[in-house]
Amino acid sequence: MKKMVLVLAAGLAVGFIHSSGRGDTMAQETVYQFNEKTIDGKPVSLDHYKGKVLLIVNVASHCGFTPQYAGLEKLYEKYKDKGFVILGFPCNQFGAQEPGTAEEIKAFCSTKYDVTFPLFTKIEVNGDNADPLYKFLKTAQPGASPRSDIGWNFTKFLIDSNGRPVSRFDSRVTPDKIDPAVQALVGK
Repeated sequence: MKKMVLVLAAGLAVGFIHSSGRGDTMAQETVYQFNEKTIDGKPVSLDHYKGKVLLIVNVASHCGFTPQYAGLEKLYEKYKDKGFVILGFPCNQFGAQEPGTAEEIKAFCSTKYDVTFPLFTKIEVNGDNADPLYKFLKTAQPGASPRSDIGWNFTKFLIDSNGRPVSRFDSRVTPDKIDPAVQALVGK
């Protein structure tokens, strides 16, 4: 009986190590495994950003949080020479606040907010049609939502230089509040 208990306990311990949180597969997965399309429709593998600290943001042009574009651009300008890149993913899932075409979104961002960080094609971030990148991000950094769904536009995911999601910030967290976390990662 004692031997059986020890074998069972050892088996449970091994199973726990293998299946706990990010024990095996999650630790191996990074944002570099995903392919996206730029706002101009050109395919790009996110491994193009290997070694960079990333901030991945779902954005919208007609949202109460849209003025965060200015803060995001300021953050990008401050750290881009230190290996920091913001990746903006337009999303129309929240109040239809990103109804425009790729050309309209690009023009809006560049003329209204002087955005120079990379923008990508419009995607979905929740539901059955959620982009695989966002499915990964929500699993890696579930946030406060019971289902880990994105709550609104301008949810931000901070990715370390190894491609691993390290933090999630909801829409109300402005770019200036994220600055210390970015600084800590680019300073490493």
